[in-house]
Amino acid sequence: MSTSQTAPIAFLKGHGTENDFVVVPDPDNAIALSARAVAALCDRRAGIGGDGLLHVVRSAAHPEARAMADDAEWFMDYRNADGSIAEMCGNGVRVFARHLQRAGHVEAGDLAVATRAGVKRVYLAAGSDGPGGADGDITVRMGRALLPGDEGVSVSVGDRTWPARHVDMGNPHAVAFVEDLAHAGSLHSAPAVTPASAYPAGVNAEFVVDVGPRHLAMRVHERGSGETRSCGTGACAVAVAAARRDGLDPAVTGAPVTYTVDLPGGRLVITELPDGSVEMAGPAVIVAEGYIDPVWCETAIA
Repeated sequence: MSTSQTAPIAFLKGHGTENDFVVVPDPDNAIALSARAVAALCDRRAGIGGDGLLHVVRSAAHPEARAMADDAEWFMDYRNADGSIAEMCGNGVRVFARHLQRAGHVEAGDLAVATRAGVKRVYLAAGSDGPGGADGDITVRMGRALLPGDEGVSVSVGDRTWPARHVDMGNPHAVAFVEDLAHAGSLHSAPAVTPASAYPAGVNAEFVVDVGPRHLAMRVHERGSGETRSCGTGACAVAVAAARRDGLDPAVTGAPVTYTVDLPGGRLVITELPDGSVEMAGPAVIVAEGYIDPVWCETAIA
């Protein structure tokens, strides 16, 4: 954040299945958000605290999104908690949409959101009149899952190693099916993933168990953030990996496949459609809003 900023900066705090975010509305892209500033804001002890930051900008005002401005008015400039830039965040885009609705920029119904992983189609259910607009689920058309060929990818924690499925949802995932989620240990640090060449920009690692028919539970290490309570793109990757493991492919059968995915922070419902696109449905809540003190900004990133 530019240290020349003199006026207090508005922010909100929101979460999607307890994957929480600092939201910075900045329609004209007037706020310079450095990696250090983002990390300071996301610090849970010395800052506001969050798994990431949602910078809310009109597409036409951002150089990375201008080409998408005709299709999507708003750009989700997403940052990980360590300040690094990320392509996409599934829970984040729901919170992003909830903020736009709460601020009066959009109404219930269809919405297009520009991201670094392309334009995502969002549907806000009617009846979102609870605290923070929490009553209606938000459905996001997440795009197609890409399944690179078998590269012998594996994920290791301690002395345990599991084969992993490489799934790309606009950002990379390594999905490992395990016997017990506790075997993933502490996911504060990134699990070892081999070969490193499969994920040159790092990877989100998911550990998954079966709960019942088409019902899964998972934990996740998100690159740049550590273990989070939920990961929307990760839940999508897990559902697609489980479908292929179970011999299900909507592109072949012509029938959609739905999995319920339980995360530490809540539940998401993931559907893969015959055209290959993946839909994610779940809640998004705005819990607070306020102002960031400019003096604190200067001190925190000095």
